[in-house]
Amino acid sequence: MSSTLTPERVELGKFFKVSARQFEAGHIAPEMFSTAIDAEWHRLMETPEYAAFCAEHAGQAIGHSRAKGAGEISWISAYEEMFGPLPKIWFTDEDGQVDERALAGYRESGVVVAEWDCSPIPGDGGDLAPEQEKALVR
Repeated sequence: MSSTLTPERVELGKFFKVSARQFEAGHIAPEMFSTAIDAEWHRLMETPEYAAFCAEHAGQAIGHSRAKGAGEISWISAYEEMFGPLPKIWFTDEDGQVDERALAGYRESGVVVAEWDCSPIPGDGGDLAPEQEKALVR
């Protein structure tokens, strides 16, 4: 990859690996709860290198789907099995501000409860039409 590997891009690659594992196991689409990592995802989707990034990290094309919800994030244990604890960047917004309360809650309990507005989908499809959006609360 020609781009600098920012912490956001590194974590997006890990998220794609977890997503591919979740898809293969028949689990629901992982929730993207980090605004910082989601912003990097949106930037990367607009580049010619996106397809190669998906292939490298997920072994398949990864599309983007609007999917609003709130609740416990379903894929944390899969991430921890593969990579260890979530780093602070997952609790950082687009402006670099860390949600210290959410980070502390995760570090104490191992659980992340958050809101999200998108999820990956297998394939190269982009956003779904609004009538196809899913709204989940767990």
